[in-house]
Amino acid sequence: MTYQSSLLRTLEERGYIHQMTDAEGLDALAAKQVVPGYIGFDATAPSLHIGSLVQIMMLRRLQQTGHKPIVLMGGGTTRIGDPTGRDESRKMLSDETIADNIKGIFSIFSRLLKFGDGPTDAVMVNNQDWLGQLGYIQLLQEVGTHFTVNRMLSFDSVRLRLEREQPMTFLEFNYMILQGYDFRHLNKERGVRLQMGGSDQWGNIVNGMELTRRMDGKEVFGLTTPLLTTADGGKMGKTAAGAVWLNEDMLPSYDFWQYWRNCDDRDVGKFLRLFTDLPLDEIKRLETLEGAAINDAKVVLANEVTRLCRGEDAAVAAEATAQATFAGGGLGEDLPALEVASEGVRLGAALTELGFTASNGEAKRKIGEGAVKLDDVAMTDPAFLIEVASGETRKLSLGKKKHAILKGA
Repeated sequence: MTYQSSLLRTLEERGYIHQMTDAEGLDALAAKQVVPGYIGFDATAPSLHIGSLVQIMMLRRLQQTGHKPIVLMGGGTTRIGDPTGRDESRKMLSDETIADNIKGIFSIFSRLLKFGDGPTDAVMVNNQDWLGQLGYIQLLQEVGTHFTVNRMLSFDSVRLRLEREQPMTFLEFNYMILQGYDFRHLNKERGVRLQMGGSDQWGNIVNGMELTRRMDGKEVFGLTTPLLTTADGGKMGKTAAGAVWLNEDMLPSYDFWQYWRNCDDRDVGKFLRLFTDLPLDEIKRLETLEGAAINDAKVVLANEVTRLCRGEDAAVAAEATAQATFAGGGLGEDLPALEVASEGVRLGAALTELGFTASNGEAKRKIGEGAVKLDDVAMTDPAFLIEVASGETRKLSLGKKKHAILKGA
């Protein structure tokens, strides 16, 4: 269908829409009034990783098209753990850890959304504020009567776990009830009409819609994004070296920039549409580049995403480091660094300490494959002792894309 609202036109043109409840009704609503919409994020770590970036960008698109983004932090639901896609229970976190995690996570939202008291300004809320006030008997009476165990057992988050014969605690089984209650509460208290999320959240979103309709007779809507994978089938946000964190204190900006610069040629157009504000006609031009020229598009992608998530200075510094390291054969100042004590460090241990390899065994394999160079000289001995004079630097490389500075103590 041809959408009338700028919200749904934008989301469709940039590839965000997977499933939607009553597209015609949501389109009509978004065309005539400000729609408050929310996405929930549990606070399990001090930062989100880029697997969450598509959801954050959805809230940005909501605000860019004249609507109100609500960032729901799961201070309450984090204590339980979403069983979706998991084979085991989530580790319990203390109240202090959850509060610290929420502070860390806010930093990325503050870059990508405008917060304030205006009609389209973003707000961040914490479901602990209302879930923490619910008495167990009250929850059973008010909410429990609207859920059947038969239906709950049919949800993928439960069914798949049971089919794999992985235990699910009663605590986790209640997660979908509390998530549904969030939608109802936000509709009642803040007029929220739309919940968005990844495709794996479709059942939970519909659950919340039905609860809101049954308890309050209100019409609300749901929208999910496609499961985001890379062209080679990998999960977005995961690499061999670990998660690609959005916060700089969890991952240096140069490594963040390099993730986007090294993406598959086939992903460039999709990533530009989802993760940048570049005009669509410019994206179309960039994604049609061929051969070595596609690397120019990847640099644009890396710069734009790093600028949004880390700031202009970080993007400029990361590109300059890449140019110095790759184009000029030099040593960029923004590269990851390892301080080497006066007694030196073994080659294999240095690779592992830098996070280039997950273990000394992997380091040994990479060295044996001829993939490791010290000052651009191929190395063959994992036990080679690297010594760096005080105040001097050396370059350690794994393959063509991973480089680090070794600094003498």
